[in-house]
Amino acid sequence: MTDWHRLHTSLDCALAGRDLQVRDAAFLLDQTDPLAREQVRLAADHLRADLVGDQVTYVINRNINFSNICVQHCSFCAFRRDSNQEGAYWLDFTPILAKTAEAVAGGASEICMQGGLNPAVRPGNGRVLDYYLRLAGEIKTRFPALHLHAFSPQESFFIAREDNLPIETVLAELGAGGVDSMPGTAAEVLYEPIRRRLCPEKLSTYDWVTTVRAAHRAGLPMTSTLLSGHIETALHRAIHLGVLRSIQQQTGGFTEFVLLPYVGAAAPRALRRQVGHDQPVLDDALLTQAVARLFLGRWIVNHQPSWVKLGLDGAAEALRWGCNDIGGTLMEEHITTMAGAQGGTCQSPEDLERAIRLTGRTPVQRDTLYRPVAVVATS
Repeated sequence: MTDWHRLHTSLDCALAGRDLQVRDAAFLLDQTDPLAREQVRLAADHLRADLVGDQVTYVINRNINFSNICVQHCSFCAFRRDSNQEGAYWLDFTPILAKTAEAVAGGASEICMQGGLNPAVRPGNGRVLDYYLRLAGEIKTRFPALHLHAFSPQESFFIAREDNLPIETVLAELGAGGVDSMPGTAAEVLYEPIRRRLCPEKLSTYDWVTTVRAAHRAGLPMTSTLLSGHIETALHRAIHLGVLRSIQQQTGGFTEFVLLPYVGAAAPRALRRQVGHDQPVLDDALLTQAVARLFLGRWIVNHQPSWVKLGLDGAAEALRWGCNDIGGTLMEEHITTMAGAQGGTCQSPEDLERAIRLTGRTPVQRDTLYRPVAVVATS
């Protein structure tokens, strides 16, 4: 039965600009009554309007997953392959540059680049880091105006471990080598007991937090994410949000929050049996988006759903639950799609703007750092 007094007290606290406690977020995430959920939605939508207004932003970008060869075996991943396994790939620089040129021709301001963890990228007797620096350098040399959003905390940690370098050195060299910001992925759930079950080979919660803080100190902004809807509970989600908010209060380095609902149609069977569903549960994702808005408050003001995971209609509905951004065009996407996502791999700017307008909001093209992009009209 809903504790209406606690519900209204928690919502009033968030709307007044005060920080919710982790236990308050867990309480809100546990709401099942439709009327209570609607109250959470209305509060999140109201706070969104107060903090960022009624415009909805999007970015024209291209996603390039340069390799799926990976030494790790995360329980939810259908993307990774061993080097000798069918379907394994590792793109040369030529196709990567061709994809980048195609993106620039389509108006992209950002290239988002991530890949598997492959020690074989080490060039000769050089460092693994040298491969990543060349990857960034090839793009930035030919397309210096592009924003390069690349290499997650896990990839940076992997480079540091393989090359026996301090993480600060890796991040400093990546920044100097052309990386402008980083995807805040590999966060999954920042609660160690769940993390060890979900992705035991990944960097720990402590190492993820340490890497992210170091990236922010190095001047590399980053998205923040949460992988939800699998074996975690409402409390675990709330704890994760608490970690993100704590980092942001210290560094201010997160540009946005992106919810990544679990997709498991092609994930390893053991996890699929535990979870019990293959596609995101939209109601669950929407409530989590709303609670994230209320909990993160003024600390992280940009919130984005995943149209790849929820579909464009689901992502548009999330705009009513506290979101003010609908993501990027992507042009291609492999990691979530190979897990069985049904949202597609590409959206045109026109498709994104149409979806935004159908909600009664105004679309605005942005860059990676949420600055408006001036669109030149053509006759």
